[in-house]
Parts: sequence; C-alpha cells; structure tokens
Amino acid sequence: MIRIMEYGQISNSEIFARVEAKTDIESIVADIIANVRKNGDKALLEYTEKFDKVALESLEVTQAEIDEAFATVEPKFLEVLTQAEKNIRAFHQKQVRNSFIMTEQDGVVMGQKVTPIEKVGLYVPGGTAAYPSTVLMDAVPAKIAGCDQIVMVTPPMKNGKVNPVILASAKIAGVDKIYKVGGAQAIAALAYGTESVPQVYKIVGPGNAFVAEAKKQVFGQVSIDMIAGPSEILVVADSKSNPAHVAADLLSQAEHDRMASAVLVTDSMDLAKAVSDELEIQIPKLPRAEIARCSIDNNGKIIVAQDLKVAIDISNEIAPEHLELVVDNPFDYLADVKNAGSIFMGRHCPEAFGDYFAGPNHTLPTSGTAKFSSPLSVDDFVKKTQYTYFRKDAFAKIAEDVAYFARQEGLDAHANSVTCRIED
Repeated sequence: MIRIMEYGQISNSEIFARVEAKTDIESIVADIIANVRKNGDKALLEYTEKFDKVALESLEVTQAEIDEAFATVEPKFLEVLTQAEKNIRAFHQKQVRNSFIMTEQDGVVMGQKVTPIEKVGLYVPGGTAAYPSTVLMDAVPAKIAGCDQIVMVTPPMKNGKVNPVILASAKIAGVDKIYKVGGAQAIAALAYGTESVPQVYKIVGPGNAFVAEAKKQVFGQVSIDMIAGPSEILVVADSKSNPAHVAADLLSQAEHDRMASAVLVTDSMDLAKAVSDELEIQIPKLPRAEIARCSIDNNGKIIVAQDLKVAIDISNEIAPEHLELVVDNPFDYLADVKNAGSIFMGRHCPEAFGDYFAGPNHTLPTSGTAKFSSPLSVDDFVKKTQYTYFRKDAFAKIAEDVAYFARQEGLDAHANSVTCRIED
C-alpha cells in the first residue's frame, strides 16, 4: 500500500528518499562494449541470441520487412500514428534555431551557424513493451533538424522480427536504417560501428539500466541526450480532485517499471486517503499489476502539504519527469514551477496525452535532473559553430588591447600572434 506522509511531521530525508536499484552493472557493460568493439557483428549476434533468445542471420531490417509490417498494422492505428506525428512535428518545428550574423562594428563580422548533426542513433526499447511513441519522439525532431542519417536500433521479438508498430512508426517518421539489436551492445555498436551498424555522432532515447550505463560509458566517443532513469510522475492535486482520476494518473507511470516513482502531493488528507483506497481497487485490474504493485510499494508516496504553494515547493525539490497540476486555474501556478521535465495542466490533461499525441516530447530528464536538464528537442540534433572576421583596419583598433590581455594571462605566444601582425 502507498505511504501517506505529512510534510513537516517527518524528516525531509524521508520525504524525498527514493529506493534505487542496487545492481552492479558497470563492469558487465564495460565487457559488452569491449567485445562489440573487438568482434563487431559477431558479438551483436551472440548477444542477441543470449539475451533476446533469437538467432539472427542478419541485423539490418530490410525494406520488405518494413513494408510487410506496415501492411499488418491496423488502419486505425496508422491514422493515429500519422496524426501524432503531425502534432509532434508542429510543436518541434517551433524549436528550430536560425543562424545569425552581426555586422554592427565597421570591418568586423561575427556570427553563428547552426548545422545538423550528420549521423544520429535512436535507441527504442523493446522487452516488456513496445514503444512506437518513442520512435516518433526521437525521430521527428532529428528529421526537422535535418540530420543526414537517422539510424534506429531496437531489440527483436522471439520470431526474429521487429514489432510491426515500431517499424510502421519508423516509416512514418522517416528513419533511414533500422537494426535488430538492443541493450548495451546496441549502444556500443552505434558508438563505435560494426560491419553492419554505422557509427553515429550522437545517441538518444531511453532504455533500461544497462542501456543507461552504456550511454554513460560511451559518452565522449559520441554525444548522448541524457542518462535516463526509471519513469516518474508527480501529481499536485487539490481537495476537489477526483481520487479515481488521480490514482489512474499515478498508475500510468507505475506500470512502466518496478523502480518507477509515482508521487501525489496534496493539501487534503481526505483526498490522500481516497487515492490510497482507489489505488488498491485499480492495481489488481491492470495487466501489468505486478509491476505497478512493486513500483507503488517501492517508490510510491502521498505527501500531504499545508497548502498548494508548499506542494509546488515540494515538487520543485523532487524535480519530477512528469508533473500534473490537477487544480483549478493551473496557469496561476505555472510561474512557480521551477523544476519539471514536462507539465500537464488542469483536470483534463493526463500525462498520457504527452506520451502519445499532444506534441511536446516525452523523452524527459529523470532522477531530479530536471533541475538542470531539458526535454529532448530539435536542439539535441544540431550543433552551433561560431565564426569571426576582422578587416585590417578593424584589427588595428584592438590589437594592442588583445596582446596586453594575453600577456596578463602569461601567454606570450598568444600576444605574439597579434603583435607580429602589427609589426608587419
């Protein structure tokens, strides 16, 4: 049963505590990465047989497989996927940054040019569930950014094929190449390249603890979006909230992972008790009841605060991946929210809208990193390069000052690179 805590009555260390997985996977992942670097496709095929229980002859998904999958997906679902892609595209199109140029000073030109990252890798989880939504969320901003090559990796099913809805989503989103490989070995393949899998410059997308650790270890060889932890939701709800709705929203993330975090912060003890009761009614009805039960028992909590202002303060300290403001006039509280990955506002905007259809990205900072990190966006798929030009007369105006500055730092070679031009 979920814990109910009164803020101010127990220590903050207990209020903000979270159970973390204790598996030591660092050395396991390091060995996997080393093996893939050394043995390439051979290692990938062996790991696929070991972990996914399927023997593959080749790793790349063929166009025939994509077309076959597309034909097997229900037309209604294809319509929904297509509309979701349009919504996601419309939102992310607003994020596009333009290059700029400055010519205010006579004889000086400065600027910044925005360039797409040429090759990016998308990791799409498999295993306990298939996530076509992740394909759209990762691929659409990359496509908008103008990346030349978008490579997707995802674990195969037991029949050696990729889930059809994953392939359909990839086709709709414009993914260029798809490979049947998951886990830490897939991250290693993207980072270093194999005979089949091309090396990329950046890897994005969520995964399990092994995937997160692999991304951490290959960072520097390639760029990554973030180290994603288990899913999180925090609901701020007032006394007028429907406990059945609040409980359902908490479970929408609890069903993701046994280590997922579902938290309610409210100003009403009556609502707290009603939501606790409602969770016990709803959990047994879920197909993923065992996972949800474990999540609620491990990291579920209800915090009763003095008022909604304190509730927002508590949320800012937790910095949740998903924040729901289930209150009247949610825009009144928006300015007070400092730390959250994505905010869902009002009584008719469950977090699931953001997962699938609304348009904002669902690849979000977790584990408190919303204090300094942002959702996946078009910015993640571009790089910015500066440039500077000085005409001779403009150079002469500041040359002595630059040389003087360099000498103050003890860097005479820097100064000489300026003064040698003055002398000429």
